Amino acid sequence: MALRALLLDIGGVVVRTPFELLPTVALRVDVPDGALAWRGPFAPEDDELWQRMQAGELTERAYWARRCREIAAVADLDGDDPWKPMQWLFDLDEQRVVRPETRALMDDARAEGRLVALLTNDLTAFHGGRLQRRMPLLETVDALIDRSGTTTLKPHPAAYTAALDALGRSPHEVLFVDDQPHNVDGARRMGLHALHFDVTDPAGSVARVRTALRSDV
Repeated sequence: MALRALLLDIGGVVVRTPFELLPTVALRVDVPDGALAWRGPFAPEDDELWQRMQAGELTERAYWARRCREIAAVADLDGDDPWKPMQWLFDLDEQRVVRPETRALMDDARAEGRLVALLTNDLTAFHGGRLQRRMPLLETVDALIDRSGTTTLKPHPAAYTAALDALGRSPHEVLFVDDQPHNVDGARRMGLHALHFDVTDPAGSVARVRTALRSDV
């Protein structure tokens, strides 16, 4: 078995995107017409800020900092934590946040004898410890590499090196999956096998990962 480890991004891959959770906002507060209308990858033509982020003109954190300010204004979220809207948005039962397709993928990969690990840029930065406490799934992995407290986020080589060190595996033994193309490209430059996770087609994305694992790329 050449592929001995499955390395997953968290946001978008393991858990649903904020875009998918936005409808729950309307159940909590009265959202004015036209507010929070951005849809990122689900309607990129209507989200200029998302297009700029994809073009490398601003970081993913900068994108979400702007969107969090918009959520805070609508939901009247006070406080000094700029990421409080993200925590508020994900304050749901694990079943509503975790992608069932990815959960099954992780279980099956582990049953096949592969290591399963998570590599994230923003878990603590966005959520503090709240998401970990609400999601027992995060405690079941062989390694959780959170780059929140560093200046070397994906796609910086140091992020992938940290994951490889945690896994004790060589790049060619690891399949990395991320919803951001630039992070996938960064992993490939480091010698990892890597696949893009299309959040608009999670079932198809998981099927492609399964095919790669079966064929050992």
